[in-house]
Amino acid sequence: MSIPAAAAAPTATVVVIGGGPAGLMAAEVIAQAGLAVALYDAMPSVGRKFLLAGKGGMNLTHSEPPQPFLARYGARAAEVAPLLDGFGAQALRDWVHGLGVETFIGSSGRVFPTDMKAAPMLRAWLHRLRGAGVQFHMRHRWLGWRDGTLCFATPEGEIGVAADAVVLALGGGSWARLGSDGAWVPLLRQRGVTVLPLQPSNCGFDVAWSAHFSERFGGTPVKSVAIGWTDAAGQAVRRQGEFVISSGGIEGSLVYALSAPLRERINANGYADIMLDLAPGLSAERVHAEVLHPRGARSMSSHLQSRLGITGVKAGLLRECLSRESFADPAQLASAIKALRLRLVRPRPLDEAISSAGGVAFEALDRHLMLAQIPGVFCAGEMLDWEAPTGGYLLTACFAAGRTAGLGVLAYLAQ
Repeated sequence: MSIPAAAAAPTATVVVIGGGPAGLMAAEVIAQAGLAVALYDAMPSVGRKFLLAGKGGMNLTHSEPPQPFLARYGARAAEVAPLLDGFGAQALRDWVHGLGVETFIGSSGRVFPTDMKAAPMLRAWLHRLRGAGVQFHMRHRWLGWRDGTLCFATPEGEIGVAADAVVLALGGGSWARLGSDGAWVPLLRQRGVTVLPLQPSNCGFDVAWSAHFSERFGGTPVKSVAIGWTDAAGQAVRRQGEFVISSGGIEGSLVYALSAPLRERINANGYADIMLDLAPGLSAERVHAEVLHPRGARSMSSHLQSRLGITGVKAGLLRECLSRESFADPAQLASAIKALRLRLVRPRPLDEAISSAGGVAFEALDRHLMLAQIPGVFCAGEMLDWEAPTGGYLLTACFAAGRTAGLGVLAYLAQ
């Protein structure tokens, strides 16, 4: 990754607040240009959310072509595009290779380190950052500004730090125990910065299960299922995969992929109705024929298991969502198997979400991600108002935003 040499005085000091991928990338860009960088983080060590996200396999980015890749950022695709133009999926893979970590493309198109782990990559990266002169200050919680300096709470008390430029990479509002607690929101709003409310993204949803269903099926995966709904433009949308019944609702990969439009529907209407196809591999006509096939003395449950393989949690969903009369009516039951209405009443709390939507509005930033209200202060990563599904899109944009902010600092100091 080529970094321009610093045109600013070598004595200029830059502070980066936040030790996730965006903050570390900004620190690297600035330090490699020859400037002094001090990185502060409230946690005892950096990269905590990064490490936890990689616990089941470090999904770095995705291999799909640029246009569908960019479309994953939804309403903010136009604002994210310049970030990815500067540091997209292939550039990220090349950068990881430069750390001595090889990558591969999985069957789903997702990109992983060869060993599937985040820790070796983070260790190599921190070694390179320290070699470039980045100074790390842990257990320093940013409290805002006081008398023109940055104020931090430390184990030894409050301190003030002066800086010629600042990069804020404080994360969103999910997984507060790892440092992303959204405590920065009022600090920026007090300075006149437009910050949109933080909302859960890549999250589960609450459903008003009966106690019996919740106790019996909580934690059970629902496999080979499709979710359909009508989007805001009136278009029918359908996605196939699997999800999990939670004690209070639904969660899992298929649900997370649809969380943004479902959340917005709940925000607008107070609820979101989805249609479950419990037999996505069969046509409605085939299901109808199998349900209406003479069952003799068998119960309807035994009949469904025999003719369609519907048993366990899928049979439980039918009984949970249909009245006794509808379950006993073959025509209504057949229709429900292909389109079972399920009402989502609210997203799960922000702190349970994988990521968050909302944050610093792009309209409050220039093209270098500097705040118009606070010259010399840049924002990067998940604290910006964008969201994306899992699959490497979140990390890619965080790295790209960190690099953009770092280059922005160099341009600002060169002036």
